[in-house]
Formats: sequence, structure tokens, C-alpha cells
Amino acid sequence: MALLSSNKIPIRHGAQQQGIREACQMARDILLKTAAQAQVGVTTGEVDRYAAAEMKARGCKSAFLGYRKFPGHICISINEEVVHGIGGPRVIQDGDIVKIDVGIEYNGWIGDNALTVPIGNVAKETLHLLAATEESLHIAANHARDGWMLGDLCASVEEHVIQYGYTVVREFVGHGVGRKLHEEPQVPNYGKRGERPRLKAGMTLAIEPMINLGTAKTRVLSDNWTAITQDRKPSAHFEHVVLVTSTEPEILTFRKRMFPQGVKDLTPLPVSELI
Repeated sequence: MALLSSNKIPIRHGAQQQGIREACQMARDILLKTAAQAQVGVTTGEVDRYAAAEMKARGCKSAFLGYRKFPGHICISINEEVVHGIGGPRVIQDGDIVKIDVGIEYNGWIGDNALTVPIGNVAKETLHLLAATEESLHIAANHARDGWMLGDLCASVEEHVIQYGYTVVREFVGHGVGRKLHEEPQVPNYGKRGERPRLKAGMTLAIEPMINLGTAKTRVLSDNWTAITQDRKPSAHFEHVVLVTSTEPEILTFRKRMFPQGVKDLTPLPVSELI
């Protein structure tokens, strides 16, 4: 992670924060309604079209569609697909894990969030991966505090997941978010403790651990978007937008945790109960 002056990172106040907050809450609602559509026998294209209809009904638009010519309204990635999967004819199967990433623009502000949905009878080792990844997201979010170092936040993700033998994707990272989908700073899921920039109240960060069961190495498929693990072992992805404040971090895309007890209890809450 390149050193970056905190003066180059956008800081929002008052009505600006409220604008991001509203966009993030809308993105959260659309994500949860869309994730509930991920069921056995449904195609990824059907899930994408559902999300598109929800966005239209709520008066917002996809932040992904057309971004660098991306053809989907959401990113939907299954099993070994890490991120940037495109909805299409693939049918969701029992035992799959489905990563759904929803980014929207509403009144000029961006909301961005993601989760991984276990479908039916998912292998225990895969559920453990999901629980540990979600846990690492909340550990990192707790580091989003005024005066703390971004390097500490980033390092906390890898420090948490490597104890289970998992690996961190390095080609794709979190990011600042606000008026644009990708703003400064980059927010990797690895880093050095104590490394700058120093976080300041008013920064908004999209924190998104992408954690693999096997190798950290990925490759992009011929569609030029879908990234998969090189060993084709499962990958998990969870994301929140977090506002740095002078007190506790505020998760702007807040939802209940799918695994409230982390890896201690691998029984996931249904998506319908996460609101």
C-alpha cells in the first residue's frame, strides 16, 4: 500500500454525510432483498434483473453498470469466483456460496456493500470461511477511528484470517467512497501496523475482505471481469461502508451479522433476518 497524505482523502461533513448515509441505507436494503432471491434453481441473470428492478423502483441507479463497460447491474459471483461475476444463465445449485455486491448512486452519492449467501447444504469448512471473513470485516471496521492508522485497519483483516490458514486476495482492495465509486484511499486487506495515512473523522471507507480457502492467487476469465481463485477453492466476500467519526465508527450499510458468533457457531441467519 503506497503512502498517502490524509489531506488527499475526502472528508465529508453534515449534509454530505447524510447524503452518503441515505445512499448506503438504500444500497443495504437492495442488497438484502436481492440476496433473498439467490435460491436453488434461480439463474444469476434473474438475480441481476431483480436488483435492476429494485433500483428503478427506488429511484436510484447501479453504480456498476457501464463502469469501465461492466455489463451487469450487480456483481454476482459463485464459489471459486472471487468478485466481479456477471449475471447470466448459470443456475444456482444446492451447496453453492453466492457473493452479491450492490453499488448504487442516489442523489449524487454512492452506496456500496456485499455479502456471501450460503445456499442449502454448504460444506462446514466453507461456512467457517464465510464466518471468519465476516468476522474480519467487523474487526477492521472497529479500527475506523479518528486518529488511528489505516495500516492498522488493513493489517487486522489478514491477522485474523491467517490463523485459520486462509489467504487474502491482493489484486483487489477496498476503497474510499462518496461522490465516486472509487476514491482515495485504497483499503487493502493486508498492511503494516502503524502505516499512514492517519484516519480522520468524516472519511468514508468501503471495507471489503475477500478471503480464500486455498491460494491467494487469482485469475480473470475471458469475460475480462470475473476473477476466480487459481486453485478453484471457495472465496468469501463481505463489505460495508464505514464512516470515521470522533467516537465509535458508524457502519453506514449496517445489517445484522449472518454469523452473530463468528466461527463459534456456523449456523447462518437467513438473509430475511439480517435487516
